[in-house]
Amino acid sequence: MTFGLNIQIEEDQGITLVRVEGRLDAASAPLLEKKLVEQVEGGKTKLLLDFAKVNYLSSAGMRLLLSTTKKLKGVSGGLHLCSVSEEVMEIIKMAGFERIIQIFPTEQEALQAFSN
Repeated sequence: MTFGLNIQIEEDQGITLVRVEGRLDAASAPLLEKKLVEQVEGGKTKLLLDFAKVNYLSSAGMRLLLSTTKKLKGVSGGLHLCSVSEEVMEIIKMAGFERIIQIFPTEQEALQAFSN
C-alpha cells in the first residue's frame, strides 16, 4: 500500500470503476492522478470513484477531482463519486464542490446516472 492509498480498477457496463481506500492527500493524490490519467488517455470517459473507504480528503485530493471532472467534460465524459463518508462529504461541502462534482449515495445510482 503506497502512501496509505489502495486503488482497484474494474470495468462495469463500459464504466470504469475506481475503488479508492485510505487517505487522499498531498502524498497520495499523485498516485491516484496517475491511475486516472492512464484511464482517460486509454479512452475511458466515464469514471466512477467509489469513496466508501476514503477516510480523509485534502485540498490536493479535491484539486485532483476537479481537474479530472473538467478533463472528462472536455471529452463528453463524466466523473461520478459514490458512497462518500459523512466526514469526507463535510470537506467537499465546505469547499462547495458538491455543486461541481456529481455525488451519489450508492454505486448503483452512480452507474445508472451515466445512462441518463
